[in-house]
Amino acid sequence: MSNRTLKVLKILSHLACAAPLVWLLWLAIENHLGPDPTHTVTFFTGKGTLRLLVLSLAVTPVRRLSPRLSWLIRFRRMLGLWAFAYGCLHLLTYIALYAGFSVDAMLDDLSRRRFIFAGMASWALMVPLALTSTAWSIRKLGGKAWNRLHRLAYLSAIAGVVHYWWGVKQGVHSPFAITLTLAVLLIVRPLWGFFHAMGKAQSPSDAMKRTL
Repeated sequence: MSNRTLKVLKILSHLACAAPLVWLLWLAIENHLGPDPTHTVTFFTGKGTLRLLVLSLAVTPVRRLSPRLSWLIRFRRMLGLWAFAYGCLHLLTYIALYAGFSVDAMLDDLSRRRFIFAGMASWALMVPLALTSTAWSIRKLGGKAWNRLHRLAYLSAIAGVVHYWWGVKQGVHSPFAITLTLAVLLIVRPLWGFFHAMGKAQSPSDAMKRTL
C-alpha cells in the first residue's frame, strides 16, 4: 500500500474517531441528550473508550493473518491514543458532573464503589501507554521493554470491561460484544505465541532429520 493511500486512510480514521464526539456535542447543543444528560455523556464516552481500546488490541492479531495486512500496524497507535482521549473525557465527566471536582467525594467513591475503582484503574493503566506512544520512547526504552510495558493495554481493557459490567444494569447495556471480543483476543495472543515458538523450534534441518 502506498504512503499516499495510508495518509488518506489515516485522515479518514481520525475523522471516524472524532465524528461521534462531534455528534455528541451537537446533541448537547440541541438539548437532545435525553432525561439524564450526565448519564448519556458518561455512557457514550465510556463505551467509546472500550471500543477503541479493544479495536487497537485487535490490530496485531488481524495483521498476522496475512503479510498483506502489515500496514494495519500503523493504525494501532492512533486508535490507542483516541481510546485514551475518550477515556479522559469519560473521567472528566465523572470528576466534573458526578464528583463536583471534590477530592473527598472521589476518594469516598473509590473506597465504596467498586466500579469506580475499576474504571480509575483502567484509565491509570492507559496513562503510561499514552506517554510512551512516541518513536522516541521506543528507542529510549528499547523494543522489548516497550512491548512489555504496552501489554498493560490488555489489563486496562480487562479493568474497563469489569468497570462496565459493575456499573450498568444487567440486560440494559450489558457489554456482551466487547467482552466476547476481548476474550477472543486474550486467547489468541498466547496461542499465536505458542505456535510461533514451536515453529521456530522446529527448524528445516530438524524436520529433515526426523524424516531420515
